[in-house]
Amino acid sequence: MTTPVPPAQAGSGPAAGPALAIVRGNPSAEDIAAVVTVLSARLQPAGATGAGEATRSRWPARSRQLRAPLLRGPGAWRASALPR
Repeated sequence: MTTPVPPAQAGSGPAAGPALAIVRGNPSAEDIAAVVTVLSARLQPAGATGAGEATRSRWPARSRQLRAPLLRGPGAWRASALPR
């Protein structure tokens, strides 16, 4: 019969050791936070962007090539120059 190995000894989990080690220099807490943020964003799966989800660019969209419908009525010529 074998005894189960605790997760700390198996090499998985936070007790396995530091995931990031500073070997030279004296970085500030802000420098370390910036590195950790960039690395965790880089290692995140492509589909898991969360609340700040990346949107596709609208530049190549074919709907941009269509013009807006013409407005009719009094003052329509003035409204045609205004942004929508």
